[in-house]
Amino acid sequence: MKGALAGAPIPRKKTIRVLGKLLSVFALGMVGLWEGIPLGFVLGLPPFLTGLTSAIGSTVATLLAMLLGERIRARLAARRAKGGPPRDRLIDRIWRRYGIVGFGLLAPCLIGAPAGVALGLFLRAPAGRLLFWLITGIGLWAVILTGVGAYGSEGIRRLIAP
Repeated sequence: MKGALAGAPIPRKKTIRVLGKLLSVFALGMVGLWEGIPLGFVLGLPPFLTGLTSAIGSTVATLLAMLLGERIRARLAARRAKGGPPRDRLIDRIWRRYGIVGFGLLAPCLIGAPAGVALGLFLRAPAGRLLFWLITGIGLWAVILTGVGAYGSEGIRRLIAP
């Protein structure tokens, strides 16, 4: 009996490795979905876990940015006062054209949700609505990017395989 147990793999090591991978995806998801989701695929995590973990990381970073919102708004206002005329960036055009809904849905993809919080608060968006649409955008882009990553990498494997 002792010999049969000696060769069995220890599930604890595998669990620790998977948790380490998940924490890495979570941490990079806090930076942005574009960073967290590809890392999950590189580390070999299942697509569902990759997307979910990265989205949770991005949501946590968004909530933290919302809590620090007043400080962020004050810094941005001070920078803008020094900088001269406002620039006509893509995100500014989206704000003027589509409002808080378009901004909240596109910001997680274009500039990252935490930066979206800072910019949205600077543009005087109501915090509750901004948070709702940013989290909705995080979910939307997590699904899209995970799907593209999962099906895109599978398509490439099929092209390469004989």
